[in-house]
Amino acid sequence: MKTSTVIRHTLTHLFIIVLGLIMIYPIAWMIVSSFKPNNMIFSDPGLIPKAVTTENYITGWDGYAGTSFGKFFKNSFTICALAIVGNLISCTMAAYAFARLKFVGRGFWFAVMMATLMLPGHVTLVPRYILFNTFGWLGSILPIVAPKFLATDAFFVFLLVQFIRSLPKELEEAATIDGCGTFGVFLRIVIPLASPALVTTALFTFLWTWDDFFNHLLYLTRPDTFTVSRALRTFIGDAGAVSNWGGALAMGTLSIVPAFILFFSLQKYFVQGISTTGIKG
Repeated sequence: MKTSTVIRHTLTHLFIIVLGLIMIYPIAWMIVSSFKPNNMIFSDPGLIPKAVTTENYITGWDGYAGTSFGKFFKNSFTICALAIVGNLISCTMAAYAFARLKFVGRGFWFAVMMATLMLPGHVTLVPRYILFNTFGWLGSILPIVAPKFLATDAFFVFLLVQFIRSLPKELEEAATIDGCGTFGVFLRIVIPLASPALVTTALFTFLWTWDDFFNHLLYLTRPDTFTVSRALRTFIGDAGAVSNWGGALAMGTLSIVPAFILFFSLQKYFVQGISTTGIKG
């Protein structure tokens, strides 16, 4: 019985390791190929390059239409920072209202919010585009950032609602007895205790905003407003061909560095936030 358990666990771990290597291979190939000369990227597809160069990073960093990738990175960080601030403020307030406050139609509006999770974003694409065009926001970051301050990401509201419901009400009642009002309880009790869920919200917001391509392609029309994901599209010509594979792979490699650093530095809080949001429904 003991031998069969060891064999089963060994096979399971081997399967996971092989699956992990298969999944990580494209990323490893991209990183290695970014250091290969352009004429060797596809003629030498192995992970051990026969020649190494940093020219791809130099030519790729030059960017597009006189705008360097430094500007594109700055734009991406700016949009991500504003999106994080917007989601943390609006989604936390909306979640606290649904989780703790009593108001007319709370159950109905919560159900409506949950229903929006099942609605594909492309369904509202045309009306959103018309609305932002009417506001004169096209070509700026406002169509991407402004909705974040209105708690439009129902997933984060639901995540925070579940976490806040798991917090003991006795702490809030004690704060109320000590003279805290509703807003004081929210700021002094709920916010500090909900830090794992807030970190999870911030991390997901950063990753989803950083990786977003469709909205950036749709609303960012000037090169000086391009983000990294939008700028990577400029390596593809009108005919769908990439003229500078080395530069594209080099900038693609740099584009994943911030996400990796942020995820691994906040991994402890991320896991804690995910594991504790389902304690109490």
